[in-house]
Amino acid sequence: MLSSMSLVSRFALTRRCVHTTAIAAKSQSGRYKITPKGDRPLTYEMANPPHQIAHRKAWNSWNTSNLEGELRPSQTMLEDDFIRRFMAGTWHGMVLSEVIIKRQHNHVRIATIISRSIPARKMYFLIGYCEELLAYWLQCPVTLELQTTEDKKDVIFKYI
Repeated sequence: MLSSMSLVSRFALTRRCVHTTAIAAKSQSGRYKITPKGDRPLTYEMANPPHQIAHRKAWNSWNTSNLEGELRPSQTMLEDDFIRRFMAGTWHGMVLSEVIIKRQHNHVRIATIISRSIPARKMYFLIGYCEELLAYWLQCPVTLELQTTEDKKDVIFKYI
């Protein structure tokens, strides 16, 4: 009986292994790799690491629905994603920076930088088009706060 017990314990010891990995304390997400030539352009929002949010840069979505007791945090996140995709599709190839969404009570304000590559008449049409459709879909007033620039290079903060 003793020999069978020792055989079982030996088998159990050989099956148990300790797995170790390298220390994963290094913060890597939200950072961009440095290229060998140093030719990757970064905007100001991209150049600041995630731990600088609220110190050097702001949040890309301003809302209070993630506070405790609020009713619609997942719906707000989905709406923000929809707004960003809608803006990128409507202003195709013209959005040069991140789309910043600010929610204040029942009002949604959308801010971004776009290139000045279309005539002013088309730009005013697209502003009205976006505001009307988003206001209809989101069931609240929507205001676009757009800044325009001539060249893409005007929004580049640094190269890495």
